[in-house]
Amino acid sequence: MIGLLIVGIYLAVVGGCAAGISPMTEAQAGAAQAVPPDQERYLLGPEDAIEISVWKEPELTKQLVVRPDGKITYPLIGEVQAAGIAVKDLQKEISKRLEKYVTDANVTVILLKAQHYKIYVTGKVNKPGDFTVGRPTTVMHAIAMAGGLTPFASPGSIVVLRNTGGKEEVYPFDYKAVARGQFLEQNRTLLPGDVVVVP
Repeated sequence: MIGLLIVGIYLAVVGGCAAGISPMTEAQAGAAQAVPPDQERYLLGPEDAIEISVWKEPELTKQLVVRPDGKITYPLIGEVQAAGIAVKDLQKEISKRLEKYVTDANVTVILLKAQHYKIYVTGKVNKPGDFTVGRPTTVMHAIAMAGGLTPFASPGSIVVLRNTGGKEEVYPFDYKAVARGQFLEQNRTLLPGDVVVVP
């Protein structure tokens, strides 16, 4: 009984400490790590590197880079559209097209290197530059990957620049408000090519 009481007190203390961590700290801690590719959700794009293999067919194991036109060329089946398609869906497509050549083809597609999903953070952050990420990334995560804001930054005047069909769109982002749990819709998911500007 005493043991259970001690465990309960311990959990209460730990839980209280965890609850005290600000959203800002959590975001920075989570984004400071390299973002691994999400094989389920990531949509392939030009320059992404993949490996395709077929069980018991070593000659069909190929490492390929998605071409600028969004396609790859694979033995037996020729050109395959890869850009804009999730890894698992590309795997299904290749399996389907290989059926006439390989009986019960067990195909595996792995994303080796995500080059397509590149975002930019510029201005008053500690490590400005471009960042290649393997999964959808929010504004807060992008700022954390750039080392966070400098003491001279204007956290309430941050903007996200996005080029859509040749038209530039501007989205405001209030860092302090989002860190407090307000205006969370501003912490939008960034698209490839988005630029986060920290004045």
